[in-house]
Amino acid sequence: MKILALETSAKAVSAAVSENGRILASGYQDTGLTHSRTLMPIVEHILKNTDLKLSDMDAIAVAVGPGSFTGIRIGVSAAKGLAFSVDKPAVGVSTLAAMARNVAFADGLIVCAMDARRSQVYNANFSAENGVLTRLTPDRAVSLDELAEEIRNDPRPITLVGDGAHLVYARFTEQGIPCRMAPPHLIMQNATSVALEAEALAAQGKLASAQELEAFYLRPPQADPLKKKPAPIQ
Repeated sequence: MKILALETSAKAVSAAVSENGRILASGYQDTGLTHSRTLMPIVEHILKNTDLKLSDMDAIAVAVGPGSFTGIRIGVSAAKGLAFSVDKPAVGVSTLAAMARNVAFADGLIVCAMDARRSQVYNANFSAENGVLTRLTPDRAVSLDELAEEIRNDPRPITLVGDGAHLVYARFTEQGIPCRMAPPHLIMQNATSVALEAEALAAQGKLASAQELEAFYLRPPQADPLKKKPAPIQ
């Protein structure tokens, strides 16, 4: 199964193509340019250099949130358009579940965190054992102190991942909770992990049409009223 995956939930943007658990190509950019300017050139580049066409994909995957409101909108809109243009199914992937795959090899407790401001992080926790991930919490917005209190007595090694990992590390260290940051090349969310998470979901039949694909916000944009959205496929 070939999947084109997009990740636009934070400052960096990336795209990747996977086939049956193997990453065929990927592109990543973190230069401060807008995702609307950088995403599609990356997609075009990796397809061209793998000698593949969009129509060769079996599904289009995208990180649907949580994350940057603008970034998520760009990614979801792009995925919807790409999937619709070639009549392919889509897969909406939790940003946090995807980033946990970056460090699935690190047995213990994986704490995924994105900076949500207001002394909060977007967070989900997973256990990892022999490369197998088990979700322990839903995607949520939680304060750093609440997160620290929740796992204070957990005896497992703790690995932090995501663009909010440094915030969690600082608070945990301050409170005497031992933990470690993921390696620099694995700490940020990226499309390769979105692709692998999407493959797992697709194998379970968790596909959607382009029309059904929706962004997932844990908090509403400041200018918008709170609207209930379906959670991303888990």
